[in-house]
Amino acid sequence: MRYLTLSLLAVLLFSCGSYPKKQHFKTTENTQNVFSNPYFSNTSKDYIYKANISAYGKSFSGLFIVKKIEENQHRIAFTTEMGNKIFDFTIKNNTFSVNYILDDLNRKLLLNVLKQDFTALVQEHITISKTFLKDSTPIFETQILDKPHYYVTKNNSLSQIVSVKNGKAKTVFSFSKINDNIANKITITHHNITLKINLKSIN
Repeated sequence: MRYLTLSLLAVLLFSCGSYPKKQHFKTTENTQNVFSNPYFSNTSKDYIYKANISAYGKSFSGLFIVKKIEENQHRIAFTTEMGNKIFDFTIKNNTFSVNYILDDLNRKLLLNVLKQDFTALVQEHITISKTFLKDSTPIFETQILDKPHYYVTKNNSLSQIVSVKNGKAKTVFSFSKINDNIANKITITHHNITLKINLKSIN
């Protein structure tokens, strides 16, 4: 039993650590300890997106709104264009609170996924554990809610966040059309479950 436990632990450790190797990342010296995500960092601004969320065979369209309340606290709401709430969450110091969620989406598995997704999305200051390069592109490794994530930059802007499980990309956040510290287009794609979130800024 002890041998089996040690073997499983070794497999898990190898799987998590193998993602950079599989992607041909080159380890480089850490020149910074913290990476800052500026996309939802302004307390004076409401970040409003036209959204489409596909989950478990259902599709929801409406407005996705992110508001930074104070340091390390964000409010995230998704409503129909008529103003009816679909969900409403608060994230504070990595604590995820459900203010409201539609009954059709009120599933423990989905809530856990959205907690992981939205915590990564609004996390502003990320502690870097390792730094890599791929084709001269800096990539930063960190842990969010005890899960490995990789932050990929392009032209000095955050272009991707990749959440990894067992050495494979589990969730990919893609940021494009960057202007004035706003990602005007965001796509969150899951590779292990049927969930996709498309956001287009209407600010």
